[in-house]
Amino acid sequence: MTSEQKFPQGFLWGASTAAYQIEGAVGEGGRGRSIWDTFSHAPGHTLNGDTGDIASRHYSRLDEDLELIGRLGLPSYRFSVAWPRVQPDGKGPANQGGLDFYRRLVAGLRQRGTMPVATLYHWDLPQALGDAGGWTVRDTAERFADYASLVAQALADEVGMWVTINEPWCAAWLGYGSGEHAPGQTDDGRAMLATHHLLVGHGRAVAALRRASTAPVGIALNLCPMVPASPHPLDIEAARRIDGSQNRLYLEPLLKGRYPEDMATYLPAHRVLLDAVQPGDMAAIGARLDFLGVNYYMTQVIASTARLREAREAGYWVPAAAPEPLAPPRPPAAAGGAGDEPGHGANPGCVTVRRPDRELSAMGWEIDPHGLIDMLVRVRDDYGPVPLYITENGMAAHDYVGPDGAVHDAGRIHYLEQHVRAAADAIGRGVDLRGYMLWSLMDNFEWSLGYSMRFGLIWVEYPTGQRSPKDSYRWYQQVIAANGLPSGD
Repeated sequence: MTSEQKFPQGFLWGASTAAYQIEGAVGEGGRGRSIWDTFSHAPGHTLNGDTGDIASRHYSRLDEDLELIGRLGLPSYRFSVAWPRVQPDGKGPANQGGLDFYRRLVAGLRQRGTMPVATLYHWDLPQALGDAGGWTVRDTAERFADYASLVAQALADEVGMWVTINEPWCAAWLGYGSGEHAPGQTDDGRAMLATHHLLVGHGRAVAALRRASTAPVGIALNLCPMVPASPHPLDIEAARRIDGSQNRLYLEPLLKGRYPEDMATYLPAHRVLLDAVQPGDMAAIGARLDFLGVNYYMTQVIASTARLREAREAGYWVPAAAPEPLAPPRPPAAAGGAGDEPGHGANPGCVTVRRPDRELSAMGWEIDPHGLIDMLVRVRDDYGPVPLYITENGMAAHDYVGPDGAVHDAGRIHYLEQHVRAAADAIGRGVDLRGYMLWSLMDNFEWSLGYSMRFGLIWVEYPTGQRSPKDSYRWYQQVIAANGLPSGD
């Protein structure tokens, strides 16, 4: 795409956030406790002991944030509803004070010409449900459907798109497998149960949303191309294993109505998942999607642990303890595996390696815009013509306020420009890509990494909550206004 070319008419630009990462006010408005409140307050779970108690103060500064959204000219804004704000104990009647906050939000968005895109679950499970087993028990999926009905009945007239669950892989495997996220459990079998019940919950929520709303319904998956480190069969097999456990384990049930058969060979805990399937589950999980949300940040290069010497000789950097995809390194208490041998979660025979010639974000993730094209084309080719939206894409950087009082984040602008071009390239290859929502509108609490990573277009001074638009905010204004990259780029 040259700078003069435009995106298709009606292409939906936007930005995304998540409730626990920005709202704060965890004890206000009748909100109940979430598993992330409990997890972040436990010693050793987050960098510097940071919590989301205050976060970006979005709850108390909603009007100011709506004005910033209006100035940005966002055609869409993707936010998440905090389940414990709506149902403090995860069941029963709605807390009207919590719903009123989201009513104010969606009404304010509509007044500014911005379509509200509501995500129902972005990892803040009510603690009462966590105490009862969380996503490892089927009842949580049923409670999620009830919650979806309450939110849809309250907001159906204003919400333009629904996302049921954000990144079920992270909720299942980082929460119940590696222990890096709430609730901090480390059991592959429980992660498999959580995977299935999250997907069942999605299916139940789709049905509930369609009973109450005519707005399109989808789900957001964190998809990541898995590239073998070499043409050697062991590396190819390792990449396929990781692709199966992160990508296909979710794509295939959602879009083909079945779990990938080869994972029974690769993952010993896969039998736990299959045993959890009950009559009607796969039909519910595989119900037609109006769209699929793709959260894309990086490509991963995968090597077999049997070939680490060859990987090093080929110039790859092999971490001493490979991090999970899209996650910080494990806390010391959660570290595991066979001795010091690097592994890849439930796939100990595989390891993520780093290409020495690739630029990294502050998170240590490889910057690879072409991987976005590869993933979008792959979803189209392998799973058929489902409409696609990029629901997250962005870069953490070590931003700072300069002597002139501004935040000059040229690196983020370059990253976003590369990925916007990649999105245009995918459309040029026939992908039905209908929108791009970057991560994130503002700086926020970055889960286990606390306040150490900044992804936002808007700088947040955490002690005070003061907001300052960065250079990338003004760049994105131009992209939206031009429906494409600004002239001169």
